[in-house]
Amino acid sequence: MTEPVKPLDPIAEAHRQWSARWPEHADRMAAVTSVMRAQQLLLSVIEAALKPYGLTFAAYEALRLLAFARTGTLPMGKIGTRLMVHPASVTNVIGRLERRGLVERRPSPDDRRVVLAAITPAGRELAEESTAALHEADFGLPGLSSEDAAAITAALHAVRVSAGDVADRGCDGLGDTAG
Repeated sequence: MTEPVKPLDPIAEAHRQWSARWPEHADRMAAVTSVMRAQQLLLSVIEAALKPYGLTFAAYEALRLLAFARTGTLPMGKIGTRLMVHPASVTNVIGRLERRGLVERRPSPDDRRVVLAAITPAGRELAEESTAALHEADFGLPGLSSEDAAAITAALHAVRVSAGDVADRGCDGLGDTAG
């Protein structure tokens, strides 16, 4: 019995074409294309795991971030900084969560110009349930060992450092995310 023929890897083919024309750029082109394709694949798995909970990944991240915060509240601006998204995106995500009763907006008692997002008990419950679903899906990486996942994180940390996204502190790309 013969094994089925696997389809051609389009990234490998692009690398071959680039190597023939621009060999000094072929590896970087293949790296960025691989990252983009991996992002598509992972987002598809993550979104499928979150769909039963009515959450997008952005909404999940906001809920989880609030659940991690010591007080369950964070300023809207800090949420944007922590999630690395534009303030308008935070406003939209928090607004959708608020309409579902998962989050409340309230003025900061310390500075009336600051709006806080606060997770509700229903939001905490959904954060826990949806986190369990992502754990069950191994975050879309069921075939990877913890060591391989850590190596990917470290490699991508180097990319983020070179892009000026974060400072190089000589770490493995993991850091404190507590509120």
